[in-house]
Amino acid sequence: MNNNRTMHATMAHPKREGPIRSPKNFAQKEVDLAETPLFFPEGYEKIFIAIYFVTLPYIAGLMFLFFYVAEGSPELFLSLNEESSFMLTWAIGYEIIAGLIILWIIKMSLGFANANRQPSSKQFRRP
Repeated sequence: MNNNRTMHATMAHPKREGPIRSPKNFAQKEVDLAETPLFFPEGYEKIFIAIYFVTLPYIAGLMFLFFYVAEGSPELFLSLNEESSFMLTWAIGYEIIAGLIILWIIKMSLGFANANRQPSSKQFRRP
């Protein structure tokens, strides 16, 4: 009986699953500006961020005014554009872009959480 105990103690069993990795927080994910869809030339990043901060919301605001408010009518859009200021159009576009970015961040965080979810160790069996 002693012989069986020693043999059993020296046996090695292979692991069924890989080691459990510690999940990273979404906020600790590395951010690389080279992967962004916007163009940031090296050395001029701050200038281009300022340009994008002014132009992208204004363009989004103009598109919203043209397609949604003026319903695609150039005459109505031109009359609206004469009465609205730059800041109003920019603010409309800023809110649209901010909402889209928030939705994109939520989508990325849900995808990140699903990727880090550990599979359950219990196998489903029919009774």
